[in-house]
Amino acid sequence: MVALDLEYERYLGKGSFGSVSLFKYKGRRDGETLYAAVKTSDDKNAKSLHKEFQILSEFKGCSRIVQCYGNGVKERFNNKGYVEYKIAMEYAAGGSLSNFMDRFKDRKLPDPMIRDFTRMLLEGLATIHKHGYVHCDLKPENILVFPSSVYKNGAWRSSYELKFSDFGLSKRDGDTKWWHPRQPFAGTPIYMSPESISHGEIGKGLDLWSLGCVVLEMYTGKRPWWHNNYDLEDLMKCYEPLFPRDLSCDAKLFLMTCFAVEPDERKDALTLLRQSFLRGDDNKFKKLQMNVKIENPDDFTLQLEKCRQMLSEIRSMC
Repeated sequence: MVALDLEYERYLGKGSFGSVSLFKYKGRRDGETLYAAVKTSDDKNAKSLHKEFQILSEFKGCSRIVQCYGNGVKERFNNKGYVEYKIAMEYAAGGSLSNFMDRFKDRKLPDPMIRDFTRMLLEGLATIHKHGYVHCDLKPENILVFPSSVYKNGAWRSSYELKFSDFGLSKRDGDTKWWHPRQPFAGTPIYMSPESISHGEIGKGLDLWSLGCVVLEMYTGKRPWWHNNYDLEDLMKCYEPLFPRDLSCDAKLFLMTCFAVEPDERKDALTLLRQSFLRGDDNKFKKLQMNVKIENPDDFTLQLEKCRQMLSEIRSMC
């Protein structure tokens, strides 16, 4: 842990492998009060915490990955005489993306914010995948929100930056050694991809499927598969979550890429960053959309099939 005089402030919450608390300390240069989030694990989860610190150490200076302080996991005896393992990380004043969504009506975020957040998440995934890792547990609880202010058009406006956290379940791309019949998937089931559920396949396509679930959740305010009783058997059949019928065409096309049956068809983070959904250049989508007429507005299946055809046509343009 950072060699600082940390003072306990308050408990923040519990994660997969330990609890997180807020600590404050004085800046060395100006004495300003600064904050750090300290993750604490018991002996049973110490291995995961060591693994997380090692992975985070490889992402020093990466703007979309939460930063870890110090040069290793520190061991301390708690007041009950048991050994605890701790790492200190930068503190996200906005909490998790899940906490952030709770502040909005029906937990639905505005469309421009969703597009901006999706861009940030893809930037983070591009960095993670470039280093040869798959996050394996991408969900709103593992995305941190860092509020800031920007001066624009003569006024200060709120701004937010997203960063990935919780790498305790992360694995090397293509790793299969971890797989066991009694633990057939790595992360949180409702955010996992069909191939990772059915036979433990770990690749960047898993993170892109999970990204699609997160983007969908930002639009609906609901967990994926909210429309039925979630069943792993359905996911293994490659069914995708239900889209809102009022979702824009370019958003549907983006999500359909994330939810492609074959992992390779989900492309990669850098390719998805060039989609119209994130560029704001949807002229060609509008041109195609003019040729799509839905006779029955309530026939969502037909509308989705038309969008699939449009996706195929757009892919042929690239």
